[in-house]
Amino acid sequence: MIPAEIIAQKRDGKPLDRNQMKTFVETFTTGQIPDAQMASMLMAIYFNGLSEDETFALVEVMIASGKTLDFSQTNTPVVDKHSTGGIGDKTSLVIAPLLASAGLTLPMIAGRSLGHTGGTIDKLEAIPGFQAEVPLDQFKSWVDKIGCAIIGQTGEICTADKKMYALRDITATVPSIPLICASIMSKKIAEGIDALVLDVKTGSGAFMKTREQAETLGRWMKKIGNAFHVNTDIVFTSMNQPLGNFSGVWCEVEESIQCLKGQGSKDTMEVVFALCSKLMIQSKKSENESEAIAQLTALIASGNAYEKFVEMVNIQGGDTSVFEGNPCPPSDELIYLAKKEGVIQSMNTEQIGWGMVEMGCGRKNADDKIDFSAGVEFYHKVGAKVEKGTPIARLFNSNKNGIEKALVQFEKAIQIGNSAIEDPLILGSI
Repeated sequence: MIPAEIIAQKRDGKPLDRNQMKTFVETFTTGQIPDAQMASMLMAIYFNGLSEDETFALVEVMIASGKTLDFSQTNTPVVDKHSTGGIGDKTSLVIAPLLASAGLTLPMIAGRSLGHTGGTIDKLEAIPGFQAEVPLDQFKSWVDKIGCAIIGQTGEICTADKKMYALRDITATVPSIPLICASIMSKKIAEGIDALVLDVKTGSGAFMKTREQAETLGRWMKKIGNAFHVNTDIVFTSMNQPLGNFSGVWCEVEESIQCLKGQGSKDTMEVVFALCSKLMIQSKKSENESEAIAQLTALIASGNAYEKFVEMVNIQGGDTSVFEGNPCPPSDELIYLAKKEGVIQSMNTEQIGWGMVEMGCGRKNADDKIDFSAGVEFYHKVGAKVEKGTPIARLFNSNKNGIEKALVQFEKAIQIGNSAIEDPLILGSI
């Protein structure tokens, strides 16, 4: 195989056969193809897409590039959830312990910050001692013992995707539908799950800006799930404004704890229940959505869901004593005030996300350090009436310069006008 010829073939819009796709990715994974050539291939895929056959071949080679998990001896349904990414999207931290407390098994492999969006693993690592980078055998033992665990992607599982994922982030090829589908679905299939629910976000803060793009992505992922014998439901949700009252790092862990104690923000719990109910029904724990929500609400009210989160954090080495305080208090803060009277018309959530990256909630470069203290508290969101000078958001971190840079993004992102605005959160499902 001559890599440059394969790249040229894809660049010119000609499909690759399964062997070409597999060989190219395998050779890159073993270090025989340099990053520069894979970056060129990623860009060719970004512009020309992949056929169904190419996509299935990419998923296969990603799975085969690492180990897979086997839960065939588990007596409970093995399920997982994935979100395509957003601002304030802390639902994984709530869903894993909540569904485990309902008798399901969740081996969740989650991501770090990508582009303007936050990362589940970065948030969990704000808990002192929390171990998210462990061997797969250790991960499986945790899941077998308590029903759930959340780790980051290791070199052991979907090794090819881990290497490609890092390149996508720095080559502006993140919003490629076939690359997103292959990346997400290869990891989920490799987990050995029976059922999956995907939260496909659309809007200003999502990678899929339009409903049409989101539906295309959702249909592709469902098609891949079916091809690899994983029951897959898709839920479409809006990311035209941040989810929850807080977006950031430790502050999202804190808000997740409140959700598990029955005191969470209404919009966060709306998404949590929409996703969890799909898996409860797939697993035959519930007959319908109403019954599922009633069962899940009871698990939260009883304290079982929160206790399962504490159990998960403990088994993964985290210090749960910090749940009664703040292990990383910010040293700086700034209140963003409404510039005029009116109704908040829109919040460009991608701009807000990039502002939060400036604050330390994400990474501009792969080796950037996350500021666990960083985040934003939103006092008002889309549709709220405000007076001039009304506090809209509180920005906080341990780097005042970062807050000042973020403020520039917030100034552009938040628009106030006179029209009444409605922004539905759950947009449909497949």
